[in-house]
Amino acid sequence: MAGNSKRKGAIRTSKKGATAGSGGRGKQKLEGRGPTPKATERDKHPAAKRARAAERAAEKRGSTRVSRPRDRDGIEWVAGRNSVLEALRANIPANALYMQQFMDADDRVKEILQLANDRGLPFLEAPRTELDRNTDGAVHQGVALRIPPYSYLDPIDLLEDAFNNDEAAFVVALDGVTDPRNLGAVIRSSAAFGVDGVLVPERRAAGMTASAWKTSAGAATRVPVSRAVNLTRSLVEFKRAGCTIIGLDSDGDTFVQDVSREVAAGPIVLVVGGEATGMSRLVRDTCDMIVSIPMFDETESLNAGVAAGIALYELAKIRHP
Repeated sequence: MAGNSKRKGAIRTSKKGATAGSGGRGKQKLEGRGPTPKATERDKHPAAKRARAAERAAEKRGSTRVSRPRDRDGIEWVAGRNSVLEALRANIPANALYMQQFMDADDRVKEILQLANDRGLPFLEAPRTELDRNTDGAVHQGVALRIPPYSYLDPIDLLEDAFNNDEAAFVVALDGVTDPRNLGAVIRSSAAFGVDGVLVPERRAAGMTASAWKTSAGAATRVPVSRAVNLTRSLVEFKRAGCTIIGLDSDGDTFVQDVSREVAAGPIVLVVGGEATGMSRLVRDTCDMIVSIPMFDETESLNAGVAAGIALYELAKIRHP
């Protein structure tokens, strides 16, 4: 009969379940644990292991591949422990340091915090998802530095400032130079040889990124950079103001050291083209003269930053014999 079975293994119990509520005594046990963490945030998940492996690989490479995305306001982000540390050591302008919550801190992180504290930078803790969003999914290793947008000088203001100096105006214009490290190198050479400012086009050209700041070695704080909507039009305005436009190209008909003192001592603009493309046709047609750097062997061209440094040295030597 059902209920009276004497089979071996049958289990009988007379314990009666609860017929009333717990009265709130087990309230915390009923609370949820929140949303399920992402796969990359679960230590034992394969996706998390792959993410950690990618971070370790980035560290071995020295974190030279740095994400520097820009948002709509022109703000730039430097991501990665080595890159952020180098940016702070180079005293690159920054307005906030972001660090991931609950991350392991090594010697680099400790130095980053010390440098940020010495500069009085705001320190913000953020979840990994926010850092991923800010750095556009780069391998940030839990650290990101926010760089404010550079305040470019208007070309007309650069022209006025150059003519208001005690010496004749001396300006460098870059045409088709897309590597920000070349821009930084030109700014550094410009500071060394008395240049009033650097003029760059707005499109298809390098701007003042963290790489440019770092390569300039602090010279960007002393040499203003101007951005022109139309480089050719701005050069025409400089020419109307009395400047001689000197283009630097490998097939120039005059060596840069042979420029007359009458020309070099007056207001001049040195135009440097990109290493691969050189100066555009319209910019070249705007130049009053084209000069070149004498070279041996079969070397076709020099790096834009190197070529600009040599030409600026030769022109400065003529201007100040």
